[in-house]
Amino acid sequence: MGRQFRVGLTGGIGSGKSTVANLFAELGASIVDTDVIAHSLTGPNGMAMPAIKARFGDAALTLEGALDRTAMRARVFSDPIARHDLEALLHPMIRGESLRQCKLASGIYVVVVVPLLVEKLTEYRPLLDRIVVVDCEAEQQIARTTSRPGLDESQARAILAVQSSRSDRLKVADDIIENGADLWSLKVRVEQLHGCYAKLAVEKGDK
Repeated sequence: MGRQFRVGLTGGIGSGKSTVANLFAELGASIVDTDVIAHSLTGPNGMAMPAIKARFGDAALTLEGALDRTAMRARVFSDPIARHDLEALLHPMIRGESLRQCKLASGIYVVVVVPLLVEKLTEYRPLLDRIVVVDCEAEQQIARTTSRPGLDESQARAILAVQSSRSDRLKVADDIIENGADLWSLKVRVEQLHGCYAKLAVEKGDK
């Protein structure tokens, strides 16, 4: 049996990772999204919730028993220890579930969407054949992020400030997707990379 070809997809908040992942999916790639996994783990009766409740108490939970994202976001941005502890609880679970989903994937290749890929590079790099970074200007990230419900400009800038820098993301990139223009240009670039990844997937599968 051939070996699976895996691409790590990352980018800062508001860079357009989800849009790019959807474009790859339309072309036949399987998508494993660590944000989706995190939401599942921290939803009502999610696997991470007993540990989160034990560490942070009922104040971290909604009435339905899910993670109160608004309250926890405010807490982790003001308390580095709380942020570290939350990540220490969640990231091993997220990585484990990501691996499980990769093994079940049936697409031409697998795109693993990891927003914090640079921060968690030592954990994820051994699992990946290529890393692609979705890149755009910081002001575009802010504009896209504040267009979402529940996030104002100050919160968006706070998130941007604690994420890896643009230059650090670009340093780890094997491939870069510029997302500062229009959707047509984005699709063209994704299609170019899809052709490359599909070819590399076949080559790896034959080994």
